[in-house]
Amino acid sequence: MTTRPLRHFGFASSTAVLIANMVGTGVFTSLGFQALDLHSGGALLSLWIVGGVVALCGAVSYAELGAMLPRSGGEYVYLGQAWHPVAGFLGGWVSMTVGFGAPIALSSMAFGRYLSAIVPVNPQVAAFAMLLVVVGVHLAGLHTAKRFQVAITATQLLLVAAFIVAGMMYARALALPMGLNDGVAVREVFSAPYAVSLVYVSFAFTGWNAAGYIAGEIVEPEKTIPRAVVASTLLVTALYLLLNFAFLRTVPIAELAGKVEVGALSATAMFGVRGGQGMSAIIAAVLVASISSMVIGSSRVTHAVAESLPQWKVLGKRSADGVPRNAILAQGALILVLLLTNSFEAVMLYAGFTLNLMSLLTVLGMMRLRSTAAATPRPYHAWGFPITPLIYVALSLWTLGTLLMQRPVASLAGLGTVLIGLVVWWVGNRSVRPQHGEG
Repeated sequence: MTTRPLRHFGFASSTAVLIANMVGTGVFTSLGFQALDLHSGGALLSLWIVGGVVALCGAVSYAELGAMLPRSGGEYVYLGQAWHPVAGFLGGWVSMTVGFGAPIALSSMAFGRYLSAIVPVNPQVAAFAMLLVVVGVHLAGLHTAKRFQVAITATQLLLVAAFIVAGMMYARALALPMGLNDGVAVREVFSAPYAVSLVYVSFAFTGWNAAGYIAGEIVEPEKTIPRAVVASTLLVTALYLLLNFAFLRTVPIAELAGKVEVGALSATAMFGVRGGQGMSAIIAAVLVASISSMVIGSSRVTHAVAESLPQWKVLGKRSADGVPRNAILAQGALILVLLLTNSFEAVMLYAGFTLNLMSLLTVLGMMRLRSTAAATPRPYHAWGFPITPLIYVALSLWTLGTLLMQRPVASLAGLGTVLIGLVVWWVGNRSVRPQHGEG
């Protein structure tokens, strides 16, 4: 007998999960990759504004789905309702493998590297140890995990805010090439490298849809989900814009190009070697919050998918206190395996393409449900419909199309992951048709 989940995530804890899902490795690493092809401060900063607008347009669409279908599972639930059970499975498959596995592995690797800059420890050992600690916290119980998440996210925001203030007060600030009168920024905004750079930005914003993964455990989801989604997306957009402005004020664009440790470079410029070490500590703390929140979401998606498939029932069980411990352990094992890989930029592009594809199908599904399920109660209607979802669709198609042409290997790897998921679904369901149940 499956134990029904407890609704215990209120507005504060739901917002904490969303913020921590978004603020992770992406914002501290992607500027270096963007600076390889974009050389205008105006174009580089506009990426974060456009990324925030895209995320907000997608977020209000997801908020409508979350309030309409308040069950844990995210794309697994939404795509299954909007299109077909196989689409739902593919959404869950991508979430389990790419959506959470890749970012958690990347964040864990980055944690190990930043920590090793402060204390003499093997980066891989540090990554394994930190992941085991986080998994242990979430196995301990719902309330322990919730309190841990709120506390670590509050610390995360304070540390990021402190760095932004330091960057704004930096005495020897660089004069950024921000003007549009020379046409450089305008040309870069409409270039193929700009569209590819948006993939890095979208990866940094990944997590605005996390409310759907824990919707079955959110108190009054019809009210809490829209408020938490919009508040977290707006706050993170402001933080990202200010943080990257601080980076660009302290380190020349040419020196950032191709570098992963953008935050540490900026801190070293402001405070010297010890400042760089301090920034490493800040980023390490930020990554712990991000990893913790993603463990929450990933285990709930695994639980939601497994609960409806007879072959995976063991992963769909919850303990008496409502914790999906088997799903948490399974996700932990997958991430430990992924930690053995090490190709930062390729994995980021691969994950960005695949996740953008699933989010695009989900937003299109929300629009489709307006006609195919018109009678279904909608406690929240997407703000700005149909303009906001159409903005999301248009920018996503431009980004995905450009990435497919500019980075075919990473893009085809993403499509290959979806194809593998289709094979897994077919093999596992030749005799049994999956049924959607509550997460």
